[in-house]
Amino acid sequence: MAKKVKKQQSGGTPATVALTEAGVPYSVHAYEHDPAHPSYGEEAAEAMGVSPERVFKTLVADVDGALVVAVVPVAGSLDLKALATAVGGKRAAMADPAAAERTTGYVRGGISPLGQRRKLRTVLDSSASGHATICVSAGRRGLEVELSPTDLAKLTDAVSAPVGRP
Repeated sequence: MAKKVKKQQSGGTPATVALTEAGVPYSVHAYEHDPAHPSYGEEAAEAMGVSPERVFKTLVADVDGALVVAVVPVAGSLDLKALATAVGGKRAAMADPAAAERTTGYVRGGISPLGQRRKLRTVLDSSASGHATICVSAGRRGLEVELSPTDLAKLTDAVSAPVGRP
């Protein structure tokens, strides 16, 4: 993995800027996004030639009236009940897409757990710890960052919990 600490060129995203400012080692993977592909995450895994278990999607949920970010493998889905439990809540539902976009500053399919407009409480699926590096959205469709799950958890103040299901 390359360490990117030089100034961002134009086209950097809030996620890559946050990583650079933190001095965290990461690499960027760009690919041509196909708007017809049925799954942003699966498209990313296929385009990068990376196992879907190492590519994580960023989902925004509403837990008892508060928005929460869940970062889970694209190979599975989010267990809303487990997410609510992980943050001490009772009920969780997927957030309204417009509210997720407005709050994070990113568009659906490009929401990153990093560099959000308003930092949300974050839960990283515990399966991430089984990988040296994982890939998450860099803040736009067709752009992923690869970094260690430990660094991702530190930068997002994430808690680790089994919130993904196969």
